[in-house]
Amino acid sequence: MKERLTDSLYGLGWGAVRTLPEPAARALGRTIADAAWRQSGKGVRQLEANLARVVPGASPQRLRELSRAGMRSYLRYWMESFRLPSWSRDRVRGGFDPQDVHLLTDGLAAGRGVILALPHMANWDLAGAWVTTRLETPFATVAERLKPETLYDRFVAYRESLGMEVLPHTGAAAFGTLARRLRAGGLVCLVADRDLSRNGVQVDFFGERTRMPPGPAMLAQQTGALLLPVTLWYDDSPVMRGRVHPPVEVPAEGDRRQRTAAMTQALADVFAAGIAEHPEDWHMLQRLWLADLPPRPLREEPTVPVPEPEAGDDRGSGDGGGTERP
Repeated sequence: MKERLTDSLYGLGWGAVRTLPEPAARALGRTIADAAWRQSGKGVRQLEANLARVVPGASPQRLRELSRAGMRSYLRYWMESFRLPSWSRDRVRGGFDPQDVHLLTDGLAAGRGVILALPHMANWDLAGAWVTTRLETPFATVAERLKPETLYDRFVAYRESLGMEVLPHTGAAAFGTLARRLRAGGLVCLVADRDLSRNGVQVDFFGERTRMPPGPAMLAQQTGALLLPVTLWYDDSPVMRGRVHPPVEVPAEGDRRQRTAAMTQALADVFAAGIAEHPEDWHMLQRLWLADLPPRPLREEPTVPVPEPEAGDDRGSGDGGGTERP
């Protein structure tokens, strides 16, 4: 019953919110965000705990201000996403203004294949729609399998309607498909600041340890694709901002595990810098740092939980990142 209710509420959002005038949808989002913030439920409290790492030394009042802005940003994401399938091509093209896009377009023009890796900032779906509409470039991504299955199907259909090829997050088949797309000179986009498998690469993030998925770094090594971090944020305008950062290079030394660890740490450092500049637009309402997670059985900590593949083998970790939202 709970799963059916969840699916029905999302369906109502997609069906009803997109019919509202844009100012009304924004006002509704702020109202819902403020109500959730005042209730200070589990998600809001976790958001504040996460922001305390991002803004060390912030007073309780400052953290409350940030969490309120963060909830408004989070609900802006949902209001935009509910309405995005009904936006005109011109509205999508004008809704995002990224910096240094030439790093992406030059990489694609060279036929090398490009991986875009993003944290959970602002509106990933709008950025993806902009890529398929403004640059007229399709891309592949992966999505977490949500429950109920009908809700997962809604998300897949929604993202496919925006021009994305959506692969299920679980299983090694997704990794192989992504590798083939990259070898053909294509584009892959992965949300990569939260490890869904709990078997990811350990990194330092705002001074503490967490895990991030190894997929982006592994794909770059295995295919020769360019790995570009991207950060997104909102300002006071209706236009979302963003930046494509310089590529994360494959280290010249070390074995595959060591190279993957170094590249994933480099991604984490870029993400941290972008989140520190716009902490209110980082939509992380779950536990992220190892200190906050339940204890797990003691064993040797893997850096990349897959064996070294043979040359030309597309097998790898199914944990390529994801498009899931908190």
